[in-house]
Amino acid sequence: MNARTRHMVTGALALSLALPLAACGSEQPKAQGDNSSIGLLLPDKAPRYDTFDRRIMAAKIASRCLECKLEYRNALGEEDTQRRQFEEMVRDGIRVIVLDAVDAKAAGPWVDAAAKKGVKVVAYDRLAEGAISAYVSYDNEKIGKLQAEGLVTALGARAATARVVMLNGSPADPSAVAFKKGAHAVLDRKVGRVVYEKDVAGWSIPLARKKFATALNTLGPTGFDAVYAANDGMAGAAADALETAGVRDVPIGGQDAELAALQRLVKGVQSFTVYKEVRPEAQTAGEIAVDLLQGKSITSQAPATVDSKSRSHIPAKLFNAQLVTRKNLADTVIRDGAVRPDLICTAELAADCKELGIG
Repeated sequence: MNARTRHMVTGALALSLALPLAACGSEQPKAQGDNSSIGLLLPDKAPRYDTFDRRIMAAKIASRCLECKLEYRNALGEEDTQRRQFEEMVRDGIRVIVLDAVDAKAAGPWVDAAAKKGVKVVAYDRLAEGAISAYVSYDNEKIGKLQAEGLVTALGARAATARVVMLNGSPADPSAVAFKKGAHAVLDRKVGRVVYEKDVAGWSIPLARKKFATALNTLGPTGFDAVYAANDGMAGAAADALETAGVRDVPIGGQDAELAALQRLVKGVQSFTVYKEVRPEAQTAGEIAVDLLQGKSITSQAPATVDSKSRSHIPAKLFNAQLVTRKNLADTVIRDGAVRPDLICTAELAADCKELGIG
């Protein structure tokens, strides 16, 4: 969060949408060298991955290719585990692998070695290094700009002199690097200054909590005016710390449209989040994987190009995201069916939800 930022759409989506498990066709036994299989390697157990990405992608693949199977593995946040999973898929004869890398740089040598054996790799959600055949994600630099603009709007007249604390995502994640770049492109022009900034390795919420506690202790409760958090988990950590310290009216922004973040929007504790629809991203990755497996052109599915540090002109599909605030909650995630109102509107939030017309 995905934002890749990545740690992106989680609890809100995980509790509200459903796809038939029967459509997945995943994790079935296959014969050695079975070229009808497509591999999917996801990085961790964020709720969105098993509930949405895997299932949506599997359903799309099944609709395009009846004989195809989706072989799914999750690295549980461990780069070495993902490397082993990737290499096992290559040894088993899987010809197309959709990879959401734990560590984008570390994945480069595996991808290159696989490419020499004719294996096509689709970078998913975050751009891995190496001979990637296609990339499907969101325009992450634009997301960073969107987050920063949201913070500026929340600050209002205070923006020009505002002091901002920044909690960025993992430096090993290219998406996080892009979020940070986009955010600075706006904040460096439109706020007073950034008074504290830290990257959070592995998108770790406990680490984000520690880093924000340091900021709060160092700057004092009146030493900053707003908090930029690369995802909703870190925004929640900051919100909890501010509540404990008795600090109010500090704009906080996040990303991923998590259920807890949407509830904070309703309460007025968090100023905004970023909504990235999982469905079009996962479906497009599935479409591209099938086309690559069948030797078809992917130009219509990946009309743009991106560059990584090791490869230029990678075919890509980059989706746009949307800022969600208290005011447009009903017209975004609720309207799209990404989250049911009853999941947001607990008894504690009933009055606020009624005020917003979502109860």
